[in-house]
Parts: sequence; C-alpha cells; structure tokens
Amino acid sequence: MQARPHRTIRRPSLRGGFTLMELLIVLAIIGVIAAIAVPQLLGQQKVAMRKATMATINGVESALDIYAVDHEGDYPSQGLEALLTNPGDDKGWAGPYLKGGRLPLDAWGNALSYQYPPTNNTDKPDIWSNGPDRQANTSDDITNWQPL
Repeated sequence: MQARPHRTIRRPSLRGGFTLMELLIVLAIIGVIAAIAVPQLLGQQKVAMRKATMATINGVESALDIYAVDHEGDYPSQGLEALLTNPGDDKGWAGPYLKGGRLPLDAWGNALSYQYPPTNNTDKPDIWSNGPDRQANTSDDITNWQPL
C-alpha cells in the first residue's frame, strides 16, 4: 500500500492589517485637520477666558452695588474684602455679599484689582484684571470701564 502524497489546500490570504502607505495617508489627513482646527480652538479659548473674566467683574460689581445700598450709596474704600467680612464695627454691614467665602479670581487664577474712589469710572469703583500677561496697564487688561 502506497501512501498518498499529502496535499495542502491553499486558501486565499485574508488581509490582516493596514499597509504602511494607508497608515501614512491617514496620519497626513489627521495632521491637516489638526493644523486647521487647533488655531481656531485656541483663539476661541482666549475669547472665552476674557468673557469669563468680564462676567466675574460684573458679579463683583453687583455685590458692590448691594453693599452700597446697605451703606447709603458708599462703596468700600478698604478693598473687596469688605464684601466677605465686616471690616470692623460697621453697623450697616449685612453680608457676606459674595458666595463661597472667598474673593473670585480672573480666568487666569489671579485676584481682581479694585480702586475706590475711582480714577476711570465716575459713578462706580474701578475693577480690573491684569489679563493673560498678568502685567498691569497693558493692552490685554480687562476692565469695567472699557468694553471687551
């Protein structure tokens, strides 16, 4: 008895992955999309941070207006801390005027600046943020006397 030769059956090969060329094309497409989208998103982030800081300034102004109502129209001359704690023997103080027990920060994590009597406003205190560069009196400052 003679043994039959063993025959192997060839199946068509199934493709198991992507070629290097296909991967490079996909990476190139992702790179082009990122090059277009990322600058747009970063620009929007800057605008959003400026608007968030302006909203914070507006909130502090509202708290100061309530303080002024309790003090016959006078704003605190000792600083924004008067919105959180009674600065002494102030009988008109009905605060705290801000929630959270601390003064709000700008979008970059810095304290807001306050001045009363004002030098830029006529009927309310000056409130401002030094902006993203954290330097006073530069073009990126966000104030309550200039529009965004």
